[in-house]
Amino acid sequence: MKFPKILLLIVSILLFSCNNQKTKPFESIAPKEFADKIKTTENPQILDVRTPEEFGSEHIDNAVNINWNGDDFAAKAESYDKSKPIFVYCLSGGRSKKAAAKLQELGFTTIYELDGGFLNWSEAGLSNPSTAQVGMTMNDFNDLLNTDKKVLVDFYAEWCGPCKQMEPYILKMQKEMADKVVIVRIDVDKNKTLAETMNITSLPTILIYENKAVQKKIIGLTSEQNLKEQLQ
Repeated sequence: MKFPKILLLIVSILLFSCNNQKTKPFESIAPKEFADKIKTTENPQILDVRTPEEFGSEHIDNAVNINWNGDDFAAKAESYDKSKPIFVYCLSGGRSKKAAAKLQELGFTTIYELDGGFLNWSEAGLSNPSTAQVGMTMNDFNDLLNTDKKVLVDFYAEWCGPCKQMEPYILKMQKEMADKVVIVRIDVDKNKTLAETMNITSLPTILIYENKAVQKKIIGLTSEQNLKEQLQ
């Protein structure tokens, strides 16, 4: 009669042990903590999961680029040491959270994801110092608002899925409503200084101006009908 009890005890210990070996969830951490952990990690593995174009314009020191939107993300990630910490980031956090979840699925044990992405990193003053103006200046932007018409500004990026979905009807509205509304599309990757100055941290972001003042702000995917209603 003792044997079943011993067997049950062994099975319970094994089950407890297996549950304790599960990979812990990835951590989304603020830029300063992200930077501090990189500094205290020997030979840190830093993954920039943006497009090659975004990576080429500016990136965190010693980061390597593995495009989350590419077909070979998992295959390339497999070449890194899963037992050591891995740091992952994108522009604003959307892609890096998906990438971090995938890394967890692949078996990486310690994953740090940069909360808010490279935009938050730059806002925290952690990017390489540069006095170079990238793209449109605030004076250029303010000149766009010098009109009696309403102004709709669409902040987008080529890699942004919702931005691509909205592009056809925004371009159509640009022609159809030209007599009433000025519609301007601004690529944040080509106008980094402006985007940072205006604190554009999510894409797409729509700003609707009237008499040079912001009347409405829309973040994320929205319909053509809703945009037209907002312009009424």
